Amino acid sequence: MMQELKAAKIQAPEMKSWHMSAIGRAHLSEGVAPVPVPGPGEIRAKVKAVSLNYRDKLVIETGMGLPLSFPFVPASDMAGVVDAVGSGVTRFKDGDRVMSTFIPDWIDGKRPGNARVPAYQTLGGFYPGMLADYVVLKEDWLSASPASLTDAEASTLPIAGLTAWFALVELGKLKAGDTVLVQGTGGVALFGLQIAKALGAEVIVTSGSDEKLARAKALGAHHGINRQGDWVAAVHKLTQDRGADHILEIAGGANVGRSLEAVAVEGIVSVIGVLEGFEISGPVFPLLMKSPVIQGISVGHRRALEDLVRAVDHLGLKPVIDRTYAFRDLPAALDHLDRGPFGKIVIDV
Repeated sequence: MMQELKAAKIQAPEMKSWHMSAIGRAHLSEGVAPVPVPGPGEIRAKVKAVSLNYRDKLVIETGMGLPLSFPFVPASDMAGVVDAVGSGVTRFKDGDRVMSTFIPDWIDGKRPGNARVPAYQTLGGFYPGMLADYVVLKEDWLSASPASLTDAEASTLPIAGLTAWFALVELGKLKAGDTVLVQGTGGVALFGLQIAKALGAEVIVTSGSDEKLARAKALGAHHGINRQGDWVAAVHKLTQDRGADHILEIAGGANVGRSLEAVAVEGIVSVIGVLEGFEISGPVFPLLMKSPVIQGISVGHRRALEDLVRAVDHLGLKPVIDRTYAFRDLPAALDHLDRGPFGKIVIDV
């Protein structure tokens, strides 16, 4: 009887986490949960930092049509330290610094899925997210963090950094002397600016804020265009009518049509954002006459993330973090995301 009473008093270790009980900001709350235990082939990471993406806001507020299992932990991007490993783990050991991968089953090559059902099995969506003290993941679902970055900086790479890298380098084959147009000054845009500049491209940034354009120039942008005016005409003028070889299309919607007007002959428009809606439109004439490549970018695979890590360490790239928030201040961080940060927003865990 005494042994049973003692056993009843023993509780599993608990951790703090944010979770959703249903779709909507009103159903997001901070709480506690049992600390997970890694099984065979899995690792447990002590989460140090989580960076927020616009997609995280969409998942919280709309669910994005994803099969969320409640209570659901949101947010996909984390950096942390391995603190326990299951049997058979060979890629990491205790104390290794690691990052999550957004599409964990996509290791390399062609993306999983088919024409009828494109794969969208992601962390913080199909799979649970990272806003907790500890997470357990398959060892293949992680990448080593850059040695040159802090955990907060590393947490910005899995979506924002990799999206820009995949568009410009992995698929875009960016080369020195190319002209790159990045739209806005959010996380993906500023990574695009930094990567393009480091690889010898000429960089044009558009924004509705002159103050943010000045900050983008301080980061290395060669030109800034206030999009309140005719930014396409400004691109033509800056490039002597050649146009931009690469465009990171962040707005989406009808803005894709403007990008078709601004892109160079046989240039590349990488459609990334959905700020102006989930339906794209544009004139057919520049599409037919200039033969540009329009490619959709939904982040990238783990091998490309590992390539980016090596480049970050070699080139000395430093992610731009607008502000870091305490774990308890997630609602304020989401409000900041609504306002449009300059770079990334990070949660300290």
